[in-house]
Amino acid sequence: MEEFDYVIVGAGAAGCVLANRLSASGKHSVAILEAGGKDNNIFIKIPAGFNKTVYNPKLNWGYETAPGPYIDNRKIPFPRGKVLGGSGSINGHLYVRGQSADYDMWAQLGCRGWSWDDVLPYFKRAETRGNGGGDPSVRGNDGPLSIEDQRDPHDLSEAYMAANEALGLRRTPDYNSGNQEGTFLYQQMMRGGRRWSPADAYLRPALSRPNLKLIQRALAEAIVFEGKRAVGIRYAQEGGAPITIRARRDVILSGGSINTPQLLQISGVGDPEWLTDIGVDVVHALPGVGKNLRDHYATRVSALVKGTGSLNERSRGVRLAMEVLRYAFTRKGLLTASPSHAGGYMKTREGLATPDMQLYFAPASYPTGRYGVTDLDTKAGMTLGCSQLRPESKGWLKALSADPRAKPEIQPNYLQAQMDRDALVAAMKYMRQLLHTRPLADYVIAENFPGPSVQTDDEWLAHARATGSTTYHPIGSCKMGIDPMAVVDPASMKVIGLEGLRVADASCMPTMVSGNTYAATNMIAEKAADLIAA
Repeated sequence: MEEFDYVIVGAGAAGCVLANRLSASGKHSVAILEAGGKDNNIFIKIPAGFNKTVYNPKLNWGYETAPGPYIDNRKIPFPRGKVLGGSGSINGHLYVRGQSADYDMWAQLGCRGWSWDDVLPYFKRAETRGNGGGDPSVRGNDGPLSIEDQRDPHDLSEAYMAANEALGLRRTPDYNSGNQEGTFLYQQMMRGGRRWSPADAYLRPALSRPNLKLIQRALAEAIVFEGKRAVGIRYAQEGGAPITIRARRDVILSGGSINTPQLLQISGVGDPEWLTDIGVDVVHALPGVGKNLRDHYATRVSALVKGTGSLNERSRGVRLAMEVLRYAFTRKGLLTASPSHAGGYMKTREGLATPDMQLYFAPASYPTGRYGVTDLDTKAGMTLGCSQLRPESKGWLKALSADPRAKPEIQPNYLQAQMDRDALVAAMKYMRQLLHTRPLADYVIAENFPGPSVQTDDEWLAHARATGSTTYHPIGSCKMGIDPMAVVDPASMKVIGLEGLRVADASCMPTMVSGNTYAATNMIAEKAADLIAA
């Protein structure tokens, strides 16, 4: 039986960081288990390959939500990465830290040591600003995570930002400084024009160390306990016999907001009623496991455009061949694109101290607004999107079987809260206003999704219910805190009431951060590595 000081479950956004940092001194042996395979698919490396990876069953676990009672009982595809780098290898590679107020709120909720001032050094330690700059008091420039400014901004993106300015939303030089409000071009996790995933940034450089072992296609079946102490992981590879790997110091769960609570539950840690439902003996009663699940829910408006080419036309035939050559020789053009090019942070009502809405813009569109699910539309178009930054709606993640291969119930409860519904309606009306604001209006032929027939607030809400989707940002299902529903001790990352077991991934966020969740997850792992090593 193999034995290591630390056994990490999950080689995704957090696990790759932990494997690198905990093995760096050479003093401790580290094993990292990844249920997925290699990250050598060509579309992982090409930034615009997002559309080819996010729903690829070879690279994605293929989860979906339970029917949503507030979104017309629809099920929504819920991709999670099934590959080295986890979802960081198939996501939209936007780098968004959130607002300083997000982390100050964590501290106010009892997570001492997680305020903006506390976590900023870890954001800085992680990053190198690639082809960009930034204020050195808030941005780093010697970390493993490469963050680049866009190499080839589109004319429509410039027009979109100018229209936002005309409506009073200032242009912000760096939305990752802690103060987000304004309009901007998104920063991307790229290096030299190719995706720079957590496996690229953290794991691959560390694999030459003799004290680090990567075990791939290793599905964790259970945490092994001796009393109240976690001593290892039982896993299986490709249907083989179960293997147990022991941890002298800690088992660290970094499977993300879906797989971390599921593994805890099927191992006997969670709400006793839920565990009884699936025939699992209770090792440790912890009712918050799987609760507090939140996600960003996005809605969109699209329009046909004139006067400039969109990415739609450049994604086919001879023009696509030319784009491939352009990327090969210059690392610019269509293939460097992310799902969102420009965006903004705005307040949907008076009296808010900070923005409550994230905006997205792409100089591209999809048939019937099915963002990312199908190929781009054949007609020239653009898409405007929005998602509420800190949703009040929350749901759960519940194992439905003791079998680790059985998919759990994922219920984010999108649009449960009236505040969420009101904010989205206000933002969608603002996006339509943008389409009628110069200079963006100069390019608009007509709004084609949802179209001018949608006018009243009730019609806008119906559009949101019928067509909105996830932004792939689940958090909170094993939250840090000091209240009765907390799962993780914010001072140590230990699972409360147990020894030798820690969690470090997006599941431990107590509340949602204001934007895409990769950067915050990366920061959590950077800080967790120090807490664990200490």
